[in-house]
Amino acid sequence: MHVLVVGAHGKIGRRFIHAIDGSEHTARAMVRDSGQIDEMKAIGATDVVVADLEGDCSEALSGCDAVVFTAGSGGHTPPEKTEDVDRNGAISIIDQAVSAGVRRFVMVSSMNADTPENGSEKMQHYFRAKGAADNHLRSTDLEYTIVRPGKLTEDDGTGQVDIAKDLGRYGEIPRDDVARVLLMTLDSPNTICKHFEVLSGDTPIEKALRGV
Repeated sequence: MHVLVVGAHGKIGRRFIHAIDGSEHTARAMVRDSGQIDEMKAIGATDVVVADLEGDCSEALSGCDAVVFTAGSGGHTPPEKTEDVDRNGAISIIDQAVSAGVRRFVMVSSMNADTPENGSEKMQHYFRAKGAADNHLRSTDLEYTIVRPGKLTEDDGTGQVDIAKDLGRYGEIPRDDVARVLLMTLDSPNTICKHFEVLSGDTPIEKALRGV
């Protein structure tokens, strides 16, 4: 598959592009700044397109078989910016993917996206925005998978995770491992039209995904 990576210059996006390099898939990095093009190519992007998530992304989507959405505010921006990126931007690229004939869509969401009231008060606007985007994705005919990590860390990945629709606990996971989960999810038909939570754990990623 030729995969459009939305949020390619972000912390998960860069790791995903590095991970996909050398696999059977290729990555098109979508960035907002032309100054980021060389960096994206250096870490493994086959091609790079400059586009605004909140605008017309038809050129970025052209010829792509899948979208991996890694963009996000992380909840650390004003509520209106969170709405622009995590809700409105995500919904816009979902709709444009449908129009472009893309079939596969892997969304990086968040734990608590369906239950924002369970999160801290300062993060609830972020969880609500993620939940709205997830619900919109579910309403389409795209072959979607919604991946919901816990607190993201800069630790080295271990390749060991816990995955379930509802893990029943909160915790952490390195961004390295989230990127690996995203890549393996592309090759896991059993994850289509499903969502799952993912945290650091004791099970190799490939085996954990088989249980989704």
